[in-house]
Amino acid sequence: MAKRTVEQTRTELAGTEPSWTEQTSSAQARAFDLLIRGGTVIDGTKAPRFAADVGICDGRIAAIGDLAGKPAARTIEADGKIVAPGFIDSHTHDDGAVLLDPQMVCKISQGVTTVVTGNCGVSIAPLKPGTSRPMPLGLLASGDGRNTEFATFAEYISALRATPASVNVAPMAGHTALRASVMSDLDRAATDAEIAEMRTLVQEALDAGALGVSTGTYYPPAEAAPTDEIIEVCRPLTGTGAVYATHMRNEADRCAESLEESFAIGRALDVAVVISHHKLAGPANFGKSKFTLPMLRGAMQCQCVALDCYPYNASSTMLHTDPAKLQVKVVVAASKPHPEMAGRDLADIAVEWGVDRLEAAKRLQPASAIYFSMDEADVQNILAFEPTMIGSDGLPFGERPHPRLWGTFPRVLGYYCRELELFPLETAVWKMSGLTAKNFGIKQRGTIAIGNHADLTIFDAATVRDTATYDAPCVPAAGIEAVIVNGALTWWQGAHQGATAGQVITRAAPGSSASL
Repeated sequence: MAKRTVEQTRTELAGTEPSWTEQTSSAQARAFDLLIRGGTVIDGTKAPRFAADVGICDGRIAAIGDLAGKPAARTIEADGKIVAPGFIDSHTHDDGAVLLDPQMVCKISQGVTTVVTGNCGVSIAPLKPGTSRPMPLGLLASGDGRNTEFATFAEYISALRATPASVNVAPMAGHTALRASVMSDLDRAATDAEIAEMRTLVQEALDAGALGVSTGTYYPPAEAAPTDEIIEVCRPLTGTGAVYATHMRNEADRCAESLEESFAIGRALDVAVVISHHKLAGPANFGKSKFTLPMLRGAMQCQCVALDCYPYNASSTMLHTDPAKLQVKVVVAASKPHPEMAGRDLADIAVEWGVDRLEAAKRLQPASAIYFSMDEADVQNILAFEPTMIGSDGLPFGERPHPRLWGTFPRVLGYYCRELELFPLETAVWKMSGLTAKNFGIKQRGTIAIGNHADLTIFDAATVRDTATYDAPCVPAAGIEAVIVNGALTWWQGAHQGATAGQVITRAAPGSSASL
């Protein structure tokens, strides 16, 4: 019943879009703004690839087919290349980066044209000005004093529109940000009054167009929140078509239990659930994807459930001060008091300082780190699971971020698709585009179709690959020829073209068209 209701709601929210199909003939009567000629189209639906030209007018796809002889202001020759929808990064922490670093080279260079922000319960809106930023909220700070925070979601949307980035932004509100704004003590459950205040903030965010609400009960500022608190705070989601995304309470020994909690929240609210960066952490849990993936598939039969993952066997987040989370190899990504330790193994730092790992972690705070805690076989199983979307989960600040910030999408295309042959190229593209657009209710993006926004990526299927490594993480990928965002050529043969044509993707009000 839940699945049917959510899908009906999303259909209602789609509204009536302009009939661009009817305008195709008039568009072709004048010169295209941009013509992509001679490429092989993979359209983001899992359909077989086909040879076609793609014509763009006014930021939209105006024609697909044999467009030989048609005039164009600019033509891109794509012989031997794949023309795909721009990739949609389903899981990012780019909330502030899109304002502070609008060219977003780390994403544009790997073919990403849309980022979903506000994940893991962490967002910069709604966030009461002056609110303390306990980790992981502190991860969204730039580190150079250019911090951003917005008391209301509407203010954040306005800022995004006033200073557009090179990528489209599809924002969510974070439950941890709500707690930090409302509660003085985060080590307990919220009171009824606090829940009501958070619920008001959720309603404001939805009214402003938020795609949904995320939680991060894995982290200290939200781990004391019981299931009932989350349900009651998120009550406004019901009936809107918005999503509930979650960095679950546990991704290790109690992963199955946390999946069940996530499904239960979705059922209670009658909303779509997105399981963020599904993984099995710690050697004791290696191989358990053979149990969790059937759980996910079973839940998908009776309610709307989606998931994403990143193509690496190491995670990255705040540097924990929980001894249980420091037992694996931990590499410091950034440390405010000790920036010289970026890239160093925590165990080596502890030996150098003559202390144990826990004390070293405490001295490094606030800090972020990379955790080598997953089994590659599980990573491959989760990636190969057909409904899995692709999300980078990269942290966009610091000199030594996880390489996933720069390499996620080309790594899927090159290593996991071309070399390991986990899935056909059509499936890989779909996981990065059409599937993600469907799961987040993003209209007229994610597929190559007449009338859709012209978000496109052109790449060489034979050479595309990630080049970012743990030692040199900020390196653009190979094989990404061109990236077009809302019709503007933004990345071309290894260089950013200066365009910042990204739009804000908001959830429309019932009965209206999608808002941009």
